[in-house]
Amino acid sequence: MNVLDALCPSRDVFVDLADKWVLLMLVSLRELGVQRYSELQRSLGGISRKMLSQTLRTLERDGLVLRSVDPRVAPPLVLYGLTELGREVAEETRALCAWTEKRAATVHEARAAYDLRQAAAREG
Repeated sequence: MNVLDALCPSRDVFVDLADKWVLLMLVSLRELGVQRYSELQRSLGGISRKMLSQTLRTLERDGLVLRSVDPRVAPPLVLYGLTELGREVAEETRALCAWTEKRAATVHEARAAYDLRQAAAREG
């Protein structure tokens, strides 16, 4: 397996996981546990209902999220949680989250410096 090979089956899995909403959803489910649709939407802040549904379907199809329905209550209680495979990949996001929180200010400074250089180049 080699994610850099366009024909490798691991590539499409990697591409799915690299989506910003997928990563944020994995983090939310890892940290907050099983959630209802509306709770998950609130925890992600800024995700549209369409994108939330699409991302949940992708993660469910990939075997990372389990959707459970309790029809005994009205309206039916629908919950989303991580599968064992989902917990495994969600754990792997810890290092990326820690690095991002630690280095976000440095990245923002680099962006600002880049933007200034680009503005100067356009003017000059």
